[in-house]
Amino acid sequence: MVTGLIDRLPTGVDRRVRVTAWLSLAFQLALIGTGGAVRLTASGLGCPTWPQCTDGSFVNTPEMGIHGFIEFGNRLLTFVLAAITIAAFLSVIRFRRQRRDLFRLTLLQGLSIPFQAVLGGITVLTGLNPYVVGAHFAVSVVLVSVTSTLVWRVYNGARGGELLVPPRVVVLGRLTAASVAVTVAVGILTTGSGPHAGDNSNPDEPAPRNGLDPAFLQHVHSWPAYVTVGLSVLLAVVIIRFPIERRWIFALLLIEAVQVIVGVAQARLGLPEVLVGIHMILAGALAASMTVVLLSLRATPTAPPPHTEVEAERVFV
Repeated sequence: MVTGLIDRLPTGVDRRVRVTAWLSLAFQLALIGTGGAVRLTASGLGCPTWPQCTDGSFVNTPEMGIHGFIEFGNRLLTFVLAAITIAAFLSVIRFRRQRRDLFRLTLLQGLSIPFQAVLGGITVLTGLNPYVVGAHFAVSVVLVSVTSTLVWRVYNGARGGELLVPPRVVVLGRLTAASVAVTVAVGILTTGSGPHAGDNSNPDEPAPRNGLDPAFLQHVHSWPAYVTVGLSVLLAVVIIRFPIERRWIFALLLIEAVQVIVGVAQARLGLPEVLVGIHMILAGALAASMTVVLLSLRATPTAPPPHTEVEAERVFV
């Protein structure tokens, strides 16, 4: 029976591989959304213990109310993601020697599931320590980049050796990616200082904050954000001069524009929960689009390199 099931697994990239890759990315973004919902509805301790939801029960009980339902729902999504991750891993296992890149990406995603689960448990057991909560979110953003790479590789093949642009353009792309990372990191610190601690079940002992000035951090957060937008615009101006796919850089600019609008609006409106949640999901979308832009700068089996490096340099100049 097991042999029969193994024989039915893909021997190359087909629809099953593509579907599991897309589901991996979609549910990593969904996990950011549900994690944000837990925090923004003050349901972070809706399940007050871990790995059980409450003493004597792995699931939420009616007495725990809506907060228990929301927190348990977020935990339940982890199991759904685990099933998708296993399916993605199994979908590439038979041709792992031919496509080691897909094997490694699905394996990395698989190893992240127990790591994230334990980190989530530490979050609960430390009473929503803002630094642990921030680390939980940061890992999710990294996994969005991993699954974005998985989707890209599924459609475009393994990493190519040739660049579609001169090395200096790649350096500019990496600087933009580094700016994105700094923006997200400062945003995590800003959120950890703000009013959305994730739990208000006990007003006498609220969930801890990181003690930093939230008003000042909002300004600090905007600095790398605007640097990111400036670098992205410059990268777009440069990339558009080369014969490569341009939709990814335009998608990056669109996401950044929406992110800036939402960020300014939430700051001026007093951080309403809906806008903060959208801002979190957009951070994941930003990481995904930035990852794809970097990947698009290098040739793949479906995207041949420029004719010569001299020609590429001439276009750049």
